[in-house]
Amino acid sequence: MLRPRHYIHITYKADITNSTSSTNFLGLNLDSTLSWKSHIDKLSSKLNSACYLIRSLRSIISAKNLRTIYFSYAHSIMTYGIIFWGSSPYSDNFFKLQKRTIRTMMNVNNRVSCRNLFKKLNILPLHSQYILSLLLFVLKNINEFKHNFDVHSINTRHRADLFPPTTTLSKYHKGVYYSGIKIFNHLHQHIKHLSYNIKKFKAALKKVSFNNNNNVY
Repeated sequence: MLRPRHYIHITYKADITNSTSSTNFLGLNLDSTLSWKSHIDKLSSKLNSACYLIRSLRSIISAKNLRTIYFSYAHSIMTYGIIFWGSSPYSDNFFKLQKRTIRTMMNVNNRVSCRNLFKKLNILPLHSQYILSLLLFVLKNINEFKHNFDVHSINTRHRADLFPPTTTLSKYHKGVYYSGIKIFNHLHQHIKHLSYNIKKFKAALKKVSFNNNNNVY
């Protein structure tokens, strides 16, 4: 049995604002439950178009130029706002399309594993790109985060880690701030020590991602 939807009506100076199940904000399609399904569906449609373009041009341009087209039409679509929707269970649908696009670029059939193809093209799979983008967000906004040594003076090996706020809300746990803390704290120490240099940090993270089955922690 479906639960009835509850609509909120806000009145301000005789103007009535009605609630809606979804809205567009700065190019992101937000739904009332923050599932990101409608946004990912829209991105998937765009990636399908990019895949078709790559297939059409594959026989007349070089692999290097195909990679340039991928970053212009597909990568830009994937990375915009990925720190918000990258952890959604619906992102698996987008990842399948990304793999299909990679196979199209390399002109291989659907049964060929994409693991080595991603590495050969130096392109991160969706989940690894999500992690990288999230960590770069943390580094660029590090002053907005607390460290363990800011909260207590106990000298432990984790005192330089980021301090996770105490909360039981699952939506907060899946959000950008909390997820960024969790992933950063699970990084290898040698990568954490490179956080002062974003260029070196990105290179080290991508290397670990490719060499460890796309798992950086």
